[in-house]
Amino acid sequence: MKTILNVIWLILCGFWMFLGYMLAGVLLCITIIGIPFGLAAFRIGIYALWPFGHTVVDRHDAGAPSCVGNVLWLILAGWWLALGHITTGIALCITIIGIPLGIANFKMIPVSLLPLGKEIVPTDQAHGAYGYQAR
Repeated sequence: MKTILNVIWLILCGFWMFLGYMLAGVLLCITIIGIPFGLAAFRIGIYALWPFGHTVVDRHDAGAPSCVGNVLWLILAGWWLALGHITTGIALCITIIGIPLGIANFKMIPVSLLPLGKEIVPTDQAHGAYGYQAR
């Protein structure tokens, strides 16, 4: 079922959101200061391309730099990427088939707004090896 959802996701919105994250990543990597933000955009972009079967968990070792970085991310790229998820989520929820995909888009908004201090892990390993509380 995960594969079917991922393929439908890829066709309807995943590829476009992936391109948005890649564009943000390239623009952020232009400066040396923006490289950590660009890497976060690339990481989330791959998650946005094929999300089912993975989940986002909080990193317990993230500290104050993650908080400061999230504020900068929110201003530079997070707001625009979250708007992309909101727009595609609403468009997908118009059809009955698209409702699960729209809900998945809405679930990606928090990580698109504040990605630092979070980790993307396979769903089956989220509670086991990582010991994190999945969102």
